[in-house]
Amino acid sequence: MIRKIVQYGHPILRQRCRPVTEVDDALIELVADMLDTMVDANGVGLAAPQVGQDIRLAVVDVSHDLECVSYLKVNGEDANLKSIMPLIFINPEIEFGQAKEFGIEGCLSIRGIRSEVRRPEEIKATLPQLDGSVLVIETDGLLARALQHEIDHLNGVLFVDRLPAVAKVSMKNRLKRLMEQGG
Repeated sequence: MIRKIVQYGHPILRQRCRPVTEVDDALIELVADMLDTMVDANGVGLAAPQVGQDIRLAVVDVSHDLECVSYLKVNGEDANLKSIMPLIFINPEIEFGQAKEFGIEGCLSIRGIRSEVRRPEEIKATLPQLDGSVLVIETDGLLARALQHEIDHLNGVLFVDRLPAVAKVSMKNRLKRLMEQGG
């Protein structure tokens, strides 16, 4: 089922989400709905607060571009991007590499706005799975950026919060209009 995507200005987008403590039928259904919603909206990721759920759950799928990473290690082994997509994870932890890079980002909860965001190039993410297993992913490129973006959502942080001060000022009126349209 396609769920309504919460838009900029809604308070849930600013909350640090609660940990997932139980995987039950309702959570499995939510995951299926989130995947359908992400695909329907042409997104590469979706976090639970974006569909109004205050839990540490997100989905990511960058399999449309198998060249979007220069390397991928899963649990210490070289891996194929397609083998782990879509990524569904709960209660993630993330470590950042030192080098940073700019990349264009948008957000399904902030329609019509895209901007360059500076983020770490490489990450190491510990992603608990619904079945109790854990994937430790080391990567770069679009997958690293998407994971950072979705994990930010679980912490109440939006990509516009990461913009340089000048970009924030120039975007202020556009964001204000979005909020007035119904966050």
